[in-house]
Amino acid sequence: MNLRYVVVDVFTDRPLTGNQLAVFTDARGVDSELMQDLAREMAFSETVFVLPAEVGGTARIRIFTPALELPFAGHPTLGSAFVLAGPLQLPEIALETGAGIVPVRLQREDGRIAFGWMSQPVPTVQPYPNEAALLEAVGVERSELPIELYDNGMRHLYVTLASEEQVAGVKPDLGRLAELGGDTGVSCFAGSGTRWKTRMFAPGGGVAEDPATGSAAGPLALHLARHGRIAFGEEIRLSQGAELKRPSTLYARVEGSAERVEAVEVGGSAVIVARGEFKLPG
Repeated sequence: MNLRYVVVDVFTDRPLTGNQLAVFTDARGVDSELMQDLAREMAFSETVFVLPAEVGGTARIRIFTPALELPFAGHPTLGSAFVLAGPLQLPEIALETGAGIVPVRLQREDGRIAFGWMSQPVPTVQPYPNEAALLEAVGVERSELPIELYDNGMRHLYVTLASEEQVAGVKPDLGRLAELGGDTGVSCFAGSGTRWKTRMFAPGGGVAEDPATGSAAGPLALHLARHGRIAFGEEIRLSQGAELKRPSTLYARVEGSAERVEAVEVGGSAVIVARGEFKLPG
């Protein structure tokens, strides 16, 4: 088997920053076990396998961390859109995920894709009962907003801290976080207005800390809007990944109201940095 892949840095416009992603552009004939082995071999936060569309999209994608398959994730969806839509010259691409079809609108400059906005699944929200244990595992005393569980195909918890410096200084007990949340991501964030800093930990899903988490950005914007920190419809800018020396920039906005969320959108750039091929026994 000759399996070609592309490496793309996502939520950045500069190579060797952002969140790394491997996209296997033709995964026909690759079974789930081999997909997981390849994702473990690549050792990025996520690896994508592209398959023919089945339910009306442009293509179907399967997303794997080094430890497990995910129904949906943000930077794999956006990165795959950059990889697949470039040669097809599409203004929009619809990617079939385990959480449904995710459309990605693409903006070009000088014929090159420069930016993309993905319309994410609208998350469900529910209270989180183990707040004290979670704060202890994160290593902080309190969260300025309630800790709630958001699910858009990925599950995320949010801990609101008082300052960006406090976010930068977080040193969580990763083993305890994995025990508490399984594959649930825990985001620690701070900021004001349209500028926010965030870090995301998901040790139970095989990702100790993520350089850029698109699936967490949309629910974070909703969390801020629901609790009055931003207005619905307001676009926010998220900084992530500095502590991993892979700075990333994500944009998010939520349309509607607390009673009726109409749309959750997350945007960013990406840049292709490498291409390769696995040669495996048939």
